[in-house]
Amino acid sequence: MDLEKKTGTGRCELMGRKNNELLRTENLTKDFGKLRAVDNLSLSLEKGEIRGLIGPNGSGKTTVVNLITGVYRPTSGGVYFSGRRIDRLSPDNITHEGIMRTFQVARVFADMSVLENMLIPAFTQGTSRREARHRAEELLDFCLLGKLSNEPTRNLSGGQTMLLQIVRGFMRQPLKLYLLDEPFAGVHPAIKDVIINTIQKMNREEGVTFLIVSHELTTIRRLCSRISVLHGGGVISEGTMREVANDPRVIDSYLGG
Repeated sequence: MDLEKKTGTGRCELMGRKNNELLRTENLTKDFGKLRAVDNLSLSLEKGEIRGLIGPNGSGKTTVVNLITGVYRPTSGGVYFSGRRIDRLSPDNITHEGIMRTFQVARVFADMSVLENMLIPAFTQGTSRREARHRAEELLDFCLLGKLSNEPTRNLSGGQTMLLQIVRGFMRQPLKLYLLDEPFAGVHPAIKDVIINTIQKMNREEGVTFLIVSHELTTIRRLCSRISVLHGGGVISEGTMREVANDPRVIDSYLGG
């Protein structure tokens, strides 16, 4: 009742938001010895959202991705996905829940062809070779990598390799949440546009939710209607790009206070 009086938010609206919630962290904390990398982080993503996660170097962004995907176990707090606690699961079990992630340095199999790289996630989930090949070829064609499908992956440029890593994640079905860690860093503008178009297409047509870590604020502005800003391991601001860019706390965090 107090919440409704203070914010004007009705109970039905609050329940609707709760039902639409896909990912939630509660008081998430990660210590490395005496260093606190993530500090009491509470973050919520709704289904179908494309959320930006920004912040200065060392603010804890990649650590948050590693906590959500099971690479690290939290010191305290929890991660909840579709209402289920997942921070005690192994990374492969978290993947089976429908969560994928990319890495800042693209991880691919250099000695395998582009198409063979695409097929690996499908085979780990029991998809038939025919179905997997059809989806892989469709995705590669859309991302303009179709003509390179038989090329060894080592022959790709850095931007093409990053694009392949991202597109390969869509072979996981169903894919519910995709965490992209600096997907635009050092990427040619033409390939960057392909990545943006792919994110928008998969969000629109397949309902994939995205959490995108990036220093490319112009690109984040194009993609994300809502942005969370990290500093010192915690969220200091949330809102549209205009709102967070005008927040004095955000300005201080980037300019050193």
